[in-house]
Amino acid sequence: MIKAGIIGATAYTSLELIKILLRHPEVDIAYLGSRRDDSVRISDIFPVLAGRFDNPCSLMTQKDVPKGVDTVFVTLPPVISMQYVPGFLNAGIKVVDLSADYRFQDKSIYKTWYKAEHTDPLGLEAAVYGLPEIFREEIKKATLVANPGCYPTAAIIGLAPLLLKDYIHTDDIIIDAKSGISGRGREPNEGTHYCECNENVEAYNVGEHRHTPEIENILSVIGKSVATVCFTPHLVPMDRGILCTTYVKMKKEISSKEIITLYNDFYSEEPFVRIKTDCRLPKTKDVVNTNFCEIAIRTVGKRTVILSSIDNLIKGASGQAVQNMNIMYGFDETTGLL
Repeated sequence: MIKAGIIGATAYTSLELIKILLRHPEVDIAYLGSRRDDSVRISDIFPVLAGRFDNPCSLMTQKDVPKGVDTVFVTLPPVISMQYVPGFLNAGIKVVDLSADYRFQDKSIYKTWYKAEHTDPLGLEAAVYGLPEIFREEIKKATLVANPGCYPTAAIIGLAPLLLKDYIHTDDIIIDAKSGISGRGREPNEGTHYCECNENVEAYNVGEHRHTPEIENILSVIGKSVATVCFTPHLVPMDRGILCTTYVKMKKEISSKEIITLYNDFYSEEPFVRIKTDCRLPKTKDVVNTNFCEIAIRTVGKRTVILSSIDNLIKGASGQAVQNMNIMYGFDETTGLL
């Protein structure tokens, strides 16, 4: 039985982690760490857990390392996370970090986009990008996994087969993505007030969203050539879910049928990727509360359009984190997730 801790236990992603781990037969949640709340029961913060999981949160500082824990899920914000992770690794605890702090091996990219110096170069060097569909073998040997962002997960899974076959021009990738309000986190702000979000669709952080360099970096690694994306995220008035529409130019003419065959072959062994082979297109309602990514591909003129849909809190965060943990410990990858 794996003893797991959740560091940053009051986040939306932490609630999803708790729900998943409570049904995981190989995991016991042994520790809940919070930077704000001490001795408050987690079910007081998330009443949906009442009677199911009433454990208290422990107030923790950067120097605190939970005892009797084999692995921790870190759901702290970027810049904060890397202040805690080294202590866990030094204590022999495996880490799945859900922040952006370990997604870039190039510290200069991190500094440019997160306006902070990276303080854990050893962790940065050791970290493995946690997208199982692409980096499964590396994840198996990892002690620190950098869980991908939600938008990058949807975009990269959608693009990977075409990139690996060198079928597309990597300097002209357009990504239009829409997310539910939970994608902005649990911290209250004017932009997430009901009156601001309801009956409204808006683009945000156009040309400067922090997931842009993450997407470009991983696409460049997969395609072995520099990838440039034009990424525009939108906030839509629903709780959760992401629909990502990606437009690419092909290097050679190929039919939709051939592309669908390519995707079916590429993802045939992947338990959480579903390729639409009929006339239906991905919908957020079909993947909400699951760890699935659904994909459809269409050829439109000189461009190919890839549509991918995930639950931003599950496959885009907590579900993928548990999937990574399963791989790290040699469990069946779907344990707790199906």
